[in-house]
Amino acid sequence: MNQNIVTSLDQQLRSRAEKVVPGGMYGHLNARPLPPGYPQFFAKGEGCHLWDVDGRRYIDFMCSWGPILLGHKYPAVEEAVERQRQQGDCLNGPTERMVELAEKLVANIPHADWAMFQKNGTDATTSAITVARAGTGRRKILVARGAYHGAAPWCTPSVVGVTAEDRAHLVHFEFNNIESLEAAAEAAKGDIAAILVAAFKHDLSVDQMLPDPPFAQRAREICNEVGAALIIDEVRAGFRLSVGGSWEKLGIRPDLAAWSKAIANGYPLAALTGNDRFRDAASRIYVTGSFWMGAVSMAAAIATIDELLATNGIAHMERIGTRLRDGIAEQAMRHGIRLRQTGPVQMPLILFDDDPSFAKGARFASEAIKRGVYMHPRHNMFLSLAHTESDIDETLEVTDVALARLASEYRA
Repeated sequence: MNQNIVTSLDQQLRSRAEKVVPGGMYGHLNARPLPPGYPQFFAKGEGCHLWDVDGRRYIDFMCSWGPILLGHKYPAVEEAVERQRQQGDCLNGPTERMVELAEKLVANIPHADWAMFQKNGTDATTSAITVARAGTGRRKILVARGAYHGAAPWCTPSVVGVTAEDRAHLVHFEFNNIESLEAAAEAAKGDIAAILVAAFKHDLSVDQMLPDPPFAQRAREICNEVGAALIIDEVRAGFRLSVGGSWEKLGIRPDLAAWSKAIANGYPLAALTGNDRFRDAASRIYVTGSFWMGAVSMAAAIATIDELLATNGIAHMERIGTRLRDGIAEQAMRHGIRLRQTGPVQMPLILFDDDPSFAKGARFASEAIKRGVYMHPRHNMFLSLAHTESDIDETLEVTDVALARLASEYRA
């Protein structure tokens, strides 16, 4: 196969985009920061496979950066979408699907007494802190240093076009560090609206970290002590780790939770769920969007949740994720490559030891994509219900070659 996997049509589209789109692309969907060989433009997706515009097929381990939970073009979701599309999508108000979906979320998420809908994860996290401030009459939001909670000025990782005032009321702590959390709470004493924390630490380019139970418990206690809201950002992890909430197994229930990505299997939707304490505040704030009540995405979400529950999809993703992790661990040991696999198995991250510039990770990813496996060298990946044991086995054949090449080059 040609070493330069990105061929003519992809390059032509990049050139055309440069003329009419700032920078040609933007945000996390920009392929330019990725190693050589990654396509920018895609033609179609089906199951756990993608095809780029030049016709090359990949086993997809990014799942559209999280939204594809069941698989691309999942039949039950597409049927529900088409039924609703025939009736209408963007109307003067919501359809019955809004009430049905809110009822389904309340029925399946233990902390939730109500739900509101948006379009993107940033919408949901922003709505969450707005509700928390309205409900407490306070300003300060305690957040983990380095955590990603969206792309609005108050939380974006960029400093370009953002003022210090946009983030004036954020107070930082270290994830899983109780002393740091308590120090942040003391610094904001008397003005804490909320503690906002991700379901688990999934910052870019660093090892993932599940929440320590004592840390999670202390976050809940501090909120109880000062009357603040505990907000769990479920945007990335929601419905892959648990339908009811990622901290439910720790015995910790938030006051508010932000959801998006996997909620509608690729259709644009986000949700904010909350308990009765913040119901009045949620009813008084002003948040809206022209497309927030789109019925097609809500129909997709209803079908997605039903299918996830009916198929025991989370257990499936855990099983095949373990198969992938164990296989790569065995290969790395056999080839003498030191690497780290962290976080939940259904959201894998692979980083290499002694790789400060991520050159090893880039080389590994380049070898994989050249052979039809789309992985990411620095960001956590995602598994779906559509990934099968045979897909994992095919992937492991590719990763074995990639690790062998890497071992040979670094020994040389």
